[in-house]
Amino acid sequence: MADETSYGWAGKILRVNLSTGSVTTQPTDPYKEYIGGMGLANKIMFDEVPAGTDPFSPENKIVFAVGPLTASGVPLAGRTTICSLSTFSKDHLIVDAHCGGMLGAKIKLAGYDAIVVEGASSKPVYLNIKNDQVTIKDASGVWGLGTRATTEALCRKESVQACVAAIGPSGENLTPYSCIINSRNHSAGAGTGAVMGSKMLKALVVEGDGSVNVKDPQTVADLSDYMLREIIGSNNNHVVPSTQQEWAEYYDKGSRWTARKGLFWEAAEGEPIETGEPKPGEINTVGYRCMKSTKDLGEAASKYTIKMNGCHSCPIHCYSDLRVEGTKETTGYETAGNTCAANFPVSVYMEPFLKMGLKDDGDLSILWDTTTSNTMDNLGLWCNYAQLYRDIAYCHANGVFKRVLPANEYASIDWGKFDADRRDPTVMIEILTKIAQNDSEISYLAHGPYVWCERWNEQAWFDNAKSTLINYRGWPVHHAIECFGQVGAVYNMMFNRDDMIHSAVNFQGCGLPFELKQQIAEEVWGGADAIDQDKNYTPMNDHKANFAWWSLVTDVLHDSLTLCNWVWPMTMSPTKARNYRGDLDLEAKFFKAVTGEDLTTDDLYQAGAKIMTLQRANTVRGMTKADGSLGNNDLRADHDVITAWAFDKDPDKKPFTEGTDKMDRDDFQTALGMVYGKFGWDEKLGCPTAACLDAYGMTDVKEELQSLNLLP
Repeated sequence: MADETSYGWAGKILRVNLSTGSVTTQPTDPYKEYIGGMGLANKIMFDEVPAGTDPFSPENKIVFAVGPLTASGVPLAGRTTICSLSTFSKDHLIVDAHCGGMLGAKIKLAGYDAIVVEGASSKPVYLNIKNDQVTIKDASGVWGLGTRATTEALCRKESVQACVAAIGPSGENLTPYSCIINSRNHSAGAGTGAVMGSKMLKALVVEGDGSVNVKDPQTVADLSDYMLREIIGSNNNHVVPSTQQEWAEYYDKGSRWTARKGLFWEAAEGEPIETGEPKPGEINTVGYRCMKSTKDLGEAASKYTIKMNGCHSCPIHCYSDLRVEGTKETTGYETAGNTCAANFPVSVYMEPFLKMGLKDDGDLSILWDTTTSNTMDNLGLWCNYAQLYRDIAYCHANGVFKRVLPANEYASIDWGKFDADRRDPTVMIEILTKIAQNDSEISYLAHGPYVWCERWNEQAWFDNAKSTLINYRGWPVHHAIECFGQVGAVYNMMFNRDDMIHSAVNFQGCGLPFELKQQIAEEVWGGADAIDQDKNYTPMNDHKANFAWWSLVTDVLHDSLTLCNWVWPMTMSPTKARNYRGDLDLEAKFFKAVTGEDLTTDDLYQAGAKIMTLQRANTVRGMTKADGSLGNNDLRADHDVITAWAFDKDPDKKPFTEGTDKMDRDDFQTALGMVYGKFGWDEKLGCPTAACLDAYGMTDVKEELQSLNLLP
C-alpha cells in the first residue's frame, strides 16, 4: 500500500475570512513546487490579490507561511514569512516580512503550512488557533494595549503554551511603519502590523501539540550533529573567534564569534556564566559563541546580560536578553532584548547626527538603546532597518522639524532632552508615541521617506550618503555596496523593501584570510575574482554575477524552507581539518531526510530562482508607469534605480580605486544586465520573459503577464 503520509509539510493551509467569519482549510499540494514560506505566500498573493489593490482594503490579504523544514528538528528552521502589500514604498507592491521567535513552529505544530487572513472585521478580534480548533474572538479588551500587555493578557486567557503574534497601537492606527511582535521582541516589519490593523486583527494566538512527520529522523539527527560539530560557526556564520584563542589558527576582531575567557553573562540566573572558548567539535557549547549583547551595545552590556536567547531550533542564540533597571523606570519593563538594528538604534544610527557622546558612556548608551527598543516593540513600530532613527536624527539636527511641524506640535516635545548636558532618553518615548498615533505631522516620518521627503521638500535626503537610502522607492541599504560592491548593489534593488540578504555578508565577515576566501569563491562562483577586498573593487565580471545570483536564490530558498539566512548557507566552516570549507549541500541533504524527496542543491537553487522570478512578475503587474497607469515591465528604468550617492560619494576618488566603495554608473548597469541574464530575465528591461517562465514551469504566470501585455 502506498505511503500517503505528508512528510515535512503539514499538508493543509488555513484560511480565515474576517468579513464573513468563515474558517476553511485547503491542501498544500498545489503550492509545493514553490517549496513553502516565501514561495507559497507569494504564489497565493499573485493568484488572489489583484494588481493595484489598496494595502488597507479588505481585498488585500496577509499570509503567514512556514516551510517543509520548519519544526522538523533541523537546526535554525524556526523562521516565518509574512507576505502582503507594502504600506510604505512606491506603488504598494508585494513585500515579505520575516520573523523568528516561536510563531512558525507553533503554526506548523498546529497542523498548518500557512494561514491566509482575508477580508476585514467590523470590530477588534483576535484569531485563536489550537490545532484544528480555530476561533475568531473579541479583542476589545486588548485593543489599545501595547504588544507586551496584549501578549500577557492573551496568554493568561488562552494558554501560556501559545505563541501570541500581536500588533500594538501603531498597527491599530494604520501607521505604515508597523510591525507584528511575537515572543516578546521578535518582529516582522514591512508594514504588516498596519495591514493587520486595517483588518481589525489584534493578534494570532497559536498553540499546537502536533508533530512534523519526518521521513528519516535518524539522518536528520546525524546531519544535525555533523553540522554542529564540523560546519556551523556563530551568528552570520562567522567561523573564527574575535580574539586570539589557543585553539584557533585565525582570529578577527570583527567576528561575531565573540565568546572568550573572562566574558560573562553577568546577570545570569543564579550566578554569572562565562562564555569561554567553545571550540569547534563541542556540540553542547555552540550556544555560547555569540555574545551579541556586547557586540551590539559595548562591553558595558555584559553586566546586564541574562543570557543570549534565540528562536525555535536555534543553537546560535543571537538574541540578547538583558535586565536593565533604568529601562523599567523609563518604559515600565525591566527586561529588554532584541537582535540586529533594533538593539542599538540611538548609539549607532542617531548618535552621528545628534553628537550626544553616548559612545563614550556605556551605561547611558545602553539606557538610550533599550528605552528606545522597548518603546518601539511595545508600540509595534517598525524602523525600516533603522531608517526611522536616521530620519528622526537628521530632521532634528537640521531643523526640519522646526520648519515643518505646527508650532504647538513642535512645542509638545521636549527637544532639549537631546542636548549633551541632559541626554534624557525619554524624549524617544515622546517622539515614538506621537508617531505611532498617526494623527500629527511628525507621524509622516513613519509613512516612509518616499512620502515625507516630498511632503517636506527634503528629496535631497535620498541622495545624501548619510541617509543610506539605496532606492528611490523608499528603502535603505541592507548590506549593499559595502558588501562586495556590485554584488550588494544589485541584490539591494531586487525586492520592494530592503533585501535582508545575508548570504554574501556572512561570507564577507566570516573572519578567514582573504586569500582563503578567494579559494572558496573560485570553487563556488567560478573564479577568485568573484570577490574583492573591501573598498578596493574591480569592474563587474561573470563570477560576480554568479555570486549575486547565488546570494539572491539562497536567501529566497531559506525564506521558503524556512531557514535562518543569518547563519545559513554553510559556505565555510570553523574546522581546520576541512580546510575551512563548509557544506553547501546541507539544505538538500536535510530536505531529503525530512521530506523523502531527492532534490539536488541545484534543484533547490532553481526553485529559489523560480520564486524570485514570481515576485518580479508580481512587481511588473503592480508597478505603475510615469502616467500612473498600472503595469510596467521596465524594471531597469523604473525599479532597479540606485540612489545617486552611491556614485557621487568620495568626490576626490574615482571608482575602482583603493579606499572607496564608490560605484561607477556604467558598470552598475552592466552588473544589472548580467544578473538579469542569470535568471533568464530580459537583459534590457529586467523583467521575466515568456521563455524563462516556460523554463521555470510557470505557464499560468506567463499567460497572466501576456494578457496584460507585460512580456517583453
